[in-house]
Amino acid sequence: MKEKIINIVANSSYESRKIKQKLIKLLKDNGYTPSKNFNPDAELNVCIGGDGTFINAVHKNNFTKIPTVGINTGHLGFYQEVSPDKLEKFIEDYNNGDYSIEELKLVEAEIFTRNKSLILSGVNEIVLKAKHSKIIHTNVYVNRNFLEKFSGDGLLISTPSGSTAYNFSCNGSLVHHSLEVMQMTPIAPINSVVYRSLTSPIIIPGSYTISLVPEKRYANSNLLLVDGKEYFFNNLKKINLKLSNRKINKLVFSQDSYWENLRDKFL
Repeated sequence: MKEKIINIVANSSYESRKIKQKLIKLLKDNGYTPSKNFNPDAELNVCIGGDGTFINAVHKNNFTKIPTVGINTGHLGFYQEVSPDKLEKFIEDYNNGDYSIEELKLVEAEIFTRNKSLILSGVNEIVLKAKHSKIIHTNVYVNRNFLEKFSGDGLLISTPSGSTAYNFSCNGSLVHHSLEVMQMTPIAPINSVVYRSLTSPIIIPGSYTISLVPEKRYANSNLLLVDGKEYFFNNLKKINLKLSNRKINKLVFSQDSYWENLRDKFL
């Protein structure tokens, strides 16, 4: 019989470590083989912690297609599907196949500098800001159509699932994860007689390309945030952003979990 491997990732908090040990025992009692390291042959990834633990695990494991489920021991836990006091119910539902797989879109940035190009992907968002909390000045194009010369603290491009994170804190809209769209949200835009920047978020089809082209004099002062991780690029020429063809799979036990999350965590 094929070994039923389940990867377990947990943050270092006392609560997470305690839940991890309890989960390992329950999984073994139910015929599973828990793995504390990432095993590519596993049938499921379990992340114990908050949303940060979930996102870090997804990045660390290169956006694996193995379904992932989260056990929430953090503060908000929007990605975390399972409550720590319902581990037995989680395993029972998983054994019985009482779940569905939800695909989460990634946002992809193709970054061009004078000397190289590379691609970075984000689960929640990719943000263009300036180093040392300065103002950015960048030209914005959508499918090569010039939209605006943006001036402000930054521009945030979020996925539908990421719309509830940093984007929401910047007065961005909440977008259902089933929609194939990106959201471009201005962060502290400047709108005056000198600078004219859009002050509201824009919903853009995921197949479109958003191009951010910094003015030449600011080519060495930009900061890129990918799910909170900072990247600096000298001689930055352009960033092209779109929804990636890659997706991650998240285990869902309730078809109404999205609306329950909105109500329970934001209202």
